[in-house]
Amino acid sequence: MRGDRKKRVAEQIQQIAAEFFKENASRTALLTVTRASVSPDFKNATIYFTVLPEDKENAALGFAKRRGSDLRKYAKEQLSLRNIPFFDFKIDRGEKNFYKIVEDLSKE
Repeated sequence: MRGDRKKRVAEQIQQIAAEFFKENASRTALLTVTRASVSPDFKNATIYFTVLPEDKENAALGFAKRRGSDLRKYAKEQLSLRNIPFFDFKIDRGEKNFYKIVEDLSKE
């Protein structure tokens, strides 16, 4: 049962983060939220995203970290949780590697 709740909260956080970044990110890069994970105690969440073009990844990661407290306030309005988790942000390397493999396979 707890696993289902954790999964639902992670999905909600992913959607909220995607909306937040869509509204607040600059138009110089495409930032796509790919997934979110929540700690077992619901106190922390990690938001994973990809960035195009790739050379903007560090700037996008810095932007996300600077705006983390704003995202938390935004999430507080959207989520029906007693305590809103603190957010960490990471580039989704798995998603990036997947697209690289697909690209390589399509060349053959």
